[in-house]
Amino acid sequence: MKIMTLQGTDKLLYELVAPLVMNPAILRQNNNYPFKTSRSHVWYIAFHETAVVGFMPVKKGRLYYSIDNYFVSGDDPSVLSELLEEVIKDFSSQASLMAVVHKRHVKVFSQKKFQTCVEWKNYDKMHYLPEVES
Repeated sequence: MKIMTLQGTDKLLYELVAPLVMNPAILRQNNNYPFKTSRSHVWYIAFHETAVVGFMPVKKGRLYYSIDNYFVSGDDPSVLSELLEEVIKDFSSQASLMAVVHKRHVKVFSQKKFQTCVEWKNYDKMHYLPEVES
């Protein structure tokens, strides 16, 4: 698997993810919440050969970096894990790292040293805490 990073307003980003983020089935997986981007985002895009199999946007906030509105084809835990590893490698030393995580992915995030700090009906808000044993 290859992972590419693109800035949030890069034209190539739109070409790569538009077929996914405009797909009604994928929007349903995201609880019909639209995918968003801006100059404050960096996108991690996972490929299997030439096909996009997942993406994870990271938004730089004033106090922390935030993972939200990500997608992994077939909820593949290995793709999710590799995307998370890249994000952690690039951002965890710069500032706090938070994530809004689908309930079905909490286990994978926990394995990467994220801890739930808030639970909602469909999501957990999780904080990356590398010093805490999971």
